[in-house]
Amino acid sequence: MGKILAINVGSVRGIDKTPVKEARIVEGWGLEGDAHGGNWDRQVSIFPVEALEKYPNHIKDEALEGCPTENITISGIPLEALAVGKTLRLGEAEVRIMYIGKDKYKDEGRHYIVSREGRFCRVVRGGSVKIGDEAQVM
Repeated sequence: MGKILAINVGSVRGIDKTPVKEARIVEGWGLEGDAHGGNWDRQVSIFPVEALEKYPNHIKDEALEGCPTENITISGIPLEALAVGKTLRLGEAEVRIMYIGKDKYKDEGRHYIVSREGRFCRVVRGGSVKIGDEAQVM
């Protein structure tokens, strides 16, 4: 079983997100107040910190220095368990992984790893989520 380490919301696309202690995930939409919410398959972005182990130290260091670009940061779930089609419970909410990574990769910082290893999800059940909540594959 994993754990939620961070929650981040951004009201405008293309800028770094702001850390918050808790948020509401809205079914069929995404995080309340986040610019990526909407009727599409990338409503919530998740970054598993275990993905950092796949990259050399200079990239890990850049990623850890950068501001968050993902909605939710998790730890404690093996990457292979976070496959496309899997459903995760995050606090009270449930999301289904629709994609791993983006079509176009970013070249530096946190964007570099999230664009390759981020899990992009559709919300199947809304609810509240806060730092320290459990994250688990259903």
